[in-house]
Amino acid sequence: MNTKTFYALAAAAVVALGAAVWINSANAPVSEESAKDKPLAPGLRDELNQVDALSLSGAAGKTYVSLKRNGDGWQVGEKSNYPADVAKLREYLYKLADAKVLDAKTANPKRYAELGVEDTGAADAKSILVTLGGLKQPFKLIVGLYNGQGGGGTFVRRDGEAQSLLASGNLLVEKDAAAWIRHDVIDVDSAKIKEVRLTGLDGKTLSIYKDQASDDNFKVADVPKGRELVSDFVANGLGSGLSNLRADDVAAAKDAAASEQSYKARYLGFDGLVVDVIAWEKEGKSRAQFAVSTDAAQLDAAVSSAQAKDKAAYDTAVAAAKLKVVEAKGDDAAIAKAESEVAKPASFADPAKDRSERIAAANKAAEELNKRLQGWTYTVPQYAYSNFHKNLDELLKPLETKSAAGTKGGKPAPPLLPAKQP
Repeated sequence: MNTKTFYALAAAAVVALGAAVWINSANAPVSEESAKDKPLAPGLRDELNQVDALSLSGAAGKTYVSLKRNGDGWQVGEKSNYPADVAKLREYLYKLADAKVLDAKTANPKRYAELGVEDTGAADAKSILVTLGGLKQPFKLIVGLYNGQGGGGTFVRRDGEAQSLLASGNLLVEKDAAAWIRHDVIDVDSAKIKEVRLTGLDGKTLSIYKDQASDDNFKVADVPKGRELVSDFVANGLGSGLSNLRADDVAAAKDAAASEQSYKARYLGFDGLVVDVIAWEKEGKSRAQFAVSTDAAQLDAAVSSAQAKDKAAYDTAVAAAKLKVVEAKGDDAAIAKAESEVAKPASFADPAKDRSERIAAANKAAEELNKRLQGWTYTVPQYAYSNFHKNLDELLKPLETKSAAGTKGGKPAPPLLPAKQP
């Protein structure tokens, strides 16, 4: 071997040795003191606004949840890009950003499973790999078990590192995509509802209504002669069918079409808002679809009522201003000046324009809500579903049976006429 070859081989050996040392040191366990109290994800808090994706994957690398930013909102990929619960996402991102390292744990791969931080490539892995997109440096964190019996914190391991850690806070994350959807569907207070009409599978209709928004209770239409309602307020629950309605899950309507055997509900608001509901059950779950529109006649009446209230309020304000001047012994000029200083509502200054603008605003709001709800099938709680399929008999007192009508206190009632003597 000549000298030149010898030095070349020696140099290569040094480089190889250096690389091996660097790799081993990068994956070597860190000391407890050097790990403690440091951020679990250094710099993440400063970059939270740059996060544009969150992915949760588990055993065998299966992706459970993929959230992606879309404009000003977020979408859930596994739910046909339905809007995500941004508040829930934000809360979890802040947990990650604020987490501190409490302690260094095992760096032995054979013991990872004890903490739930094994590689997610394994078919039986219980860990969850959290991946964030949009950052300067890749963020991948293997989330394991919560240290509930050991004083709190969550066992984690940065992907690609040997060292497992105990991090502050509860960093456990839900791997069910349904948990990440925007759950609020619609919220129309029962005080705004004028009429509800429910149609059963047999085509029979139950209608409840209010004459005025100030009425305490809904009335029930077409109560059969001789029958009584269970109570004066028995129908009030049906009026709240759209109040704070939330979904447990969602699917694209094309993938979860309505059943031919479906209940129908129509809600008419005092403001002219109309919400049509189709509801059915499938595989033990309650499903519903929604369509939103306006009723032209009711909307027109609502605008007329609002304008009348505006005028009444203006007249009251003018009268109060005039009275104040009269009590101060002001002259006619002072009275006229006081009246002119009372601001006229738009509905009084130009009623036609005001009416047109109010109607346009109401129609636009209904169109926007309909756009958000159309094309989706929602899984709703059972209590919500029950409001869509009540029938009239459920609101009425039961009929007395002949046997009940002919007894008193469990004993036969006395005959109405004395028994005929033989």
